[in-house]
Amino acid sequence: MRRRPWLRGLLALSSPLLILLALLVLLQRRGVDRLPALPALLIGTGLLVTSALGQRRRRRELLAALRHDGEV
Repeated sequence: MRRRPWLRGLLALSSPLLILLALLVLLQRRGVDRLPALPALLIGTGLLVTSALGQRRRRRELLAALRHDGEV
């Protein structure tokens, strides 16, 4: 299987870029025309929060496993 580090980097940037794009649209448009940008903003924010919580959980599990192995 061929590795694609650029793809992983692009996926890591996708949520912040989605949020940035939604914020730019919110700044440029007025009134009701702003509403289509809200789902992109909410999805991008949700993806970042979910990613951060998952990474925090994995680190906590790894630390617990390392502590458990050290007590043997």
